[in-house]
Amino acid sequence: MSAVEISLAELAERFSLEVRGDDRRLINGVATLEHATPDKLSFLANTKYRAALAQTRAGAVVMTADVAASVSTDALLSRNVYADFSKIAACFEVRPIRKAGIHPSAVIDADAHISPLACIGPMVVIGARSRVDAGAIVGAHCVIGDDCVVGAQSELVARVTLVTRVRIGQRVLIHPGAVLGADGFGLAMEGGRWIKVPQLGGVVIGDDCEIGANTTIDRGALGDTVLEEDVRLDNQIQIAHNVHIGAHTAMAGCSAVAGSARIGRYCLIGGGAGVLGHLSICDNVTITSMALVTHSIRAPGEYSSGTPLMDNRAWRRSAVRFKQLGSRTPNSPNSIDAKATPDT
Repeated sequence: MSAVEISLAELAERFSLEVRGDDRRLINGVATLEHATPDKLSFLANTKYRAALAQTRAGAVVMTADVAASVSTDALLSRNVYADFSKIAACFEVRPIRKAGIHPSAVIDADAHISPLACIGPMVVIGARSRVDAGAIVGAHCVIGDDCVVGAQSELVARVTLVTRVRIGQRVLIHPGAVLGADGFGLAMEGGRWIKVPQLGGVVIGDDCEIGANTTIDRGALGDTVLEEDVRLDNQIQIAHNVHIGAHTAMAGCSAVAGSARIGRYCLIGGGAGVLGHLSICDNVTITSMALVTHSIRAPGEYSSGTPLMDNRAWRRSAVRFKQLGSRTPNSPNSIDAKATPDT
């Protein structure tokens, strides 16, 4: 049982919601509709789970007023169910208490500056001229190279590597295994052999960003790779050198962005999607899962590529027809969406 018990009345007041039912009911945690017990709060944000609502044992459910009108369950009425449930769930999250200070096993360069209000965990290494600000948490086995900044209230959970010239804003959360500031993939060919292009830029992460486990963000070749404020990256994402991602954009796992691409604000990039280099995507664009962006996108909307899963024999027949699409007259109903235009 959670150590926290909160009445529906208190939750409603705290999050500007309306109670329908017994406002004195005490809640000590959250759960799914299927697994909730009478002391737990659940939610219904997707109507395809409405059948589960009739069977739930949850003490109360966050839902819209129109759904609540057809059931007898105690409810917190919301216009944005998932967002309000997320805020309520945070009330029951148990987070470890981290005391300020530097663990004896940490190795810190004499030229680094560590706030006395920061927490530096065991086996951490911090390089020259780097700075860790007040309230920041650097978890076990993190490595912070030279000339890096970890902003106030940010957290590097564990085994995070900031290679060099990485500047992290305030309240940033970086999950285990992430690597920021490694060399970008810059190569030039001469005489049949590759020459490595020096990567002299850095990485800039805005306030309130979140970076998932084992995600990699390369530093820029000359300028910086930039994530503006409140960008959310899932696990195992690759962001190449000199990419610029606009504020409030979210990218799902295993997606990748090639060098010097620019992604606008409030974009959604689905899992496994790819964006080729030197392209621009405007604000408010959704790229569906497994799509490959091969042209700049200059109009907001939802974009897809690829084909749905089908029997292999059916796919082979369809592949023959794909080759015939190029014979269509340009700008015909079957031609490429004019909103997505090639770069020149």
